[in-house]
Amino acid sequence: MSESDLAIMAALVFAWGTLSSRLERFDVTAPIIFVLAGVLLTHGPLAVLSVTPAPELVKGLAEATLVLVLFSDASRVGLRELRADAGLYGRLLGIGLPLTIGLGTLLALALFGGMSIWLALLVGAALAPTDAALGAGMIVNPAVPARIRRLINVESGLNDGIATPFVLVALAGAQTAEHAHATGPGKAVAELVVGLAIGVAVGGAGGWLVSVARRRGWAAEGFAGPAVLGLAVCAYASALALHGNGFIAAFTGGLAYGAMGGQRGARLVPFVEETGALVSLLVWLAFGAVAVAVAVQNLTWQVALYAVLSLTVIRMAPVAIALAGARLGRATVVLVGWFGPRGLASVVFALLALEDLGLPAASQAVAVITVTVLLSVVAHGATADPLARRYGPRLAQAAGGADPAGLPDVPERRLIRRAPGAASETGADPARHDS
Repeated sequence: MSESDLAIMAALVFAWGTLSSRLERFDVTAPIIFVLAGVLLTHGPLAVLSVTPAPELVKGLAEATLVLVLFSDASRVGLRELRADAGLYGRLLGIGLPLTIGLGTLLALALFGGMSIWLALLVGAALAPTDAALGAGMIVNPAVPARIRRLINVESGLNDGIATPFVLVALAGAQTAEHAHATGPGKAVAELVVGLAIGVAVGGAGGWLVSVARRRGWAAEGFAGPAVLGLAVCAYASALALHGNGFIAAFTGGLAYGAMGGQRGARLVPFVEETGALVSLLVWLAFGAVAVAVAVQNLTWQVALYAVLSLTVIRMAPVAIALAGARLGRATVVLVGWFGPRGLASVVFALLALEDLGLPAASQAVAVITVTVLLSVVAHGATADPLARRYGPRLAQAAGGADPAGLPDVPERRLIRRAPGAASETGADPARHDS
């Protein structure tokens, strides 16, 4: 990466940071701005600037973002939230998510005749995770019952980590099909097991040490946050050093850190989130520069149809099945089913597939993921606030004006994954509300 490329990227980050609140009043979000910038800098009128992201840089950004997102998402899911509605979370993650991956895989096989089972699984798994931060207006709107916001929030925080093993096994299978010497699915599963064990050990030990250090005043305030960032990287790198999967280590490390660190440890997670938010801006930029061009070149009616079905039937039918008998009401089930934005995790998976498999092997799968994400950014971004205003009061009235989970119906105290620069209608940071 040249000095001019670095200057342009830094200028874009600065410009977004200074204008983000103003732009978001017009539903212009960070993903929209940075994807558009990536397209214009590489395939538009600004291509004369010769901004060409190197494959090594793109893969490095994607991997770093996924590590930070998995760790911070997992560590943000506290035991109190899980206990409040463990049955509903189990339904969505244990029934709804596997059904979504399975239906997405079958649809890919049905629509794309030449696609292998591994690439179909890649598409189905990569588009299963949701990103609630892309519709922050829904999550921070107090008109929507707190129970529903927590349900969407916790699902978004955990489903990317659960979907990651499926994506990695699919990538390993696709690589084996292309290159005989590549890591096969069997070895990939073994790496997942090693990564899980290392993540639990590193994250659990780190969470306990942070809790003790904070309680006894050993940790200086200015360095406590970076310590947790170092812990996330340590879990990832330790797994790689021991031939395990670093992404699973980051996710399970975050879960273990959250469980052992308690409230003292949770107060340090925003540093990891904000670092991840910064890196994610560059990931959206790389997505616009690399993946969008691939999508345009491979756009067909089958790709467009898959994107529409992925955001509707493939998401909403499994949610309806998973929540059947939960007595949430039809309107609530439809709202939860629709509000499944595809965002940062799917983008990272697409970039990893592009770098690991190359072209043309990954072109069709990356095109499907890219078109679905772009459609989701527009559709869910445009409907989050209107749906919250229209159906929020109706859902609250159906619940008797109180949170059915027995917890106060107040704004969520945080977004599990906060969109860069996201702000509430009052201009306050939605990730910093107190419960």
